[in-house]
Amino acid sequence: MELKRVVVTGLGAVTPLGNTVPELWDGLLNGVSGAADITRFDASKFKTQFACEVKGFNPLDYFDRKEARKYDLYAQFGLVAAAQAVEDANLLEESVNKDRVGVIWASGIGGLETFQNEVSNFATGNGTPRFNPFFIPKMIADIAAGHISIKHGFRGPNFATVSACASSANAMADAYNYIRLGKADAFVVGGSEASVNIAGVGGFNAMHAISTRNDDPKTASRPFDKDRDGFVIGEGGAGLIFEEYEHAIARGATIYAEVAGAGLSADAYHMTSPHPEGEGAILSMKAALDDAELQVTDMDHINTHGTSTPLGDISEPKAITTLYGDHAPSISINSTKSMTGHLLGAAGAVEAIATVLAVKNDVVPPTINHYETDPDVNPILDFTFNKAKYRTVNVALSNTFGFGGHNASIIFKKMQ
Repeated sequence: MELKRVVVTGLGAVTPLGNTVPELWDGLLNGVSGAADITRFDASKFKTQFACEVKGFNPLDYFDRKEARKYDLYAQFGLVAAAQAVEDANLLEESVNKDRVGVIWASGIGGLETFQNEVSNFATGNGTPRFNPFFIPKMIADIAAGHISIKHGFRGPNFATVSACASSANAMADAYNYIRLGKADAFVVGGSEASVNIAGVGGFNAMHAISTRNDDPKTASRPFDKDRDGFVIGEGGAGLIFEEYEHAIARGATIYAEVAGAGLSADAYHMTSPHPEGEGAILSMKAALDDAELQVTDMDHINTHGTSTPLGDISEPKAITTLYGDHAPSISINSTKSMTGHLLGAAGAVEAIATVLAVKNDVVPPTINHYETDPDVNPILDFTFNKAKYRTVNVALSNTFGFGGHNASIIFKKMQ
């Protein structure tokens, strides 16, 4: 069968750099760090006392008080980001058949704060099991997808994807495939996460996964830098509207970019560490290239997973060098996590927006906080350190990898 084309027609974001897409994009281009001291709880006794929190987000600006109490913060972020994307794409117009609009909304963890608070309340009480009746619906990782569909009346395929930090990239791969197989006209796709809380920060501290640079939070996320010491945990949500090309054209939708290919793989190596030679990353990137029917020489830009961890920031450049060979130095590589922090299950969606806008605007946001070159990170690659690069970006790829060895690569290209 002939596969249908898929395009991006709407964007929405609630992030540590701003609560709209224009604010996010402005922060990325100007190299702004979203990191600061934690305000959500008293972190003074924690090894890490900072994070990339969403700022100025008041749920009552979007929901009435009774409604807000039914949603964990991760779902609130998701509902707001999704609504922005729906509005941006004008997806509620009468010509759109809501039976053929789906929602795939990801979260790596779901309602962690709800779980934390309910269990804490029980543990510190008198032993009587008095749980909030919304405990389970607020906590489960699929509920944001359900709430988004209920809010907008979208009755197409509806579910959540969970693959740790690759979750929202997996959601995009699924949406892309459903549309090009003709099973839906459009999807609200993305992810949200709200893990800047006692359990989230404490858990990642116990793993020695997050930075402890408490004296200088804004420079703590240092992808590919010699002195990196872990990722900076972030929070927020991001949504995109994936739509069948002819459907978008027929209703006069604005098209940001075309979704050209998707590749998925597994490291099959370790619970939390990437394969040291990047074998899984190579497989997912190559699968995306093959799916898009592109050559390695077509690639202009890669938004890397680039978490600022000691091992990951070595293995991914190795994978890029291995796959792209002589063309690798010509690719403008970056890590927007240097500014947003790591949004865990929402990372793929936030970084997809950055990648789509790089294609649309011919500019690659910087990788900030680079001070000293790591001899173990391939120095011939162009990491777009510290300053945005204006160049033609016809084809770009976004990589997202997750604990468990999950790898997802999505390619976007200019419309032709």
